[in-house]
Amino acid sequence: MNRTGKLYFRYGTMGSAKTAMLLTTAYNFEERGLRYLLMKPEIDTREKNNVIRSRIGIQRECEWIRHDTDLYTTLSTRFHREGEIMDWILIDESQFLQPEQVDQLSRLVDDYGVNVVCYGLRTDFKSKLFAGSRRLFEIADTIDEIKSTCTCGHKTIVNARFDENGDFVEDGAQVEIGGNERYMAVCRKCWRNKKIEQATRLSLPFGDLKPAVEDDGL
Repeated sequence: MNRTGKLYFRYGTMGSAKTAMLLTTAYNFEERGLRYLLMKPEIDTREKNNVIRSRIGIQRECEWIRHDTDLYTTLSTRFHREGEIMDWILIDESQFLQPEQVDQLSRLVDDYGVNVVCYGLRTDFKSKLFAGSRRLFEIADTIDEIKSTCTCGHKTIVNARFDENGDFVEDGAQVEIGGNERYMAVCRKCWRNKKIEQATRLSLPFGDLKPAVEDDGL
């Protein structure tokens, strides 16, 4: 084929406007008459319907990517059935892709010349790479960071998960869907300082606490 495509990975922390950027890109493609497809892993259950929604309120319909979806077979079959190849495929929440699905996307890029842009998180709440993100870092043609700012002014690095008391959580499943009520993007220094403050608070002695009922001398 004469078409030449690329596999892109655009990553950032939660709240860095990744999804808004994806939806704006889709709008621009539509204005220019380019053929595109929006997709999203089904594991993101915040939406009951198949939509990609930004925190700023804009949304568009998408197609689900299931855990066992073979993206190469599904999309190549579609290209042949419809008699045309998409110019662009935009994927939200790409950190939830299976590593083999990333490989399947790379094959689509190489065999059909379609451009695939994956938007997602780099790491989880423990600052560990997601499997899908790791594979994208390994084989993507172009990698771009979407930067955002911590409350202290530094660049956000960690997608910290917190509990009902506002304390950062270090245990639990890697995947726990949530938004502002469950996660906070912070810089590495603030993440570390918060953990130190929590550890110090939990280690304080409780012997100096007064009893709930005062001794009346009886």
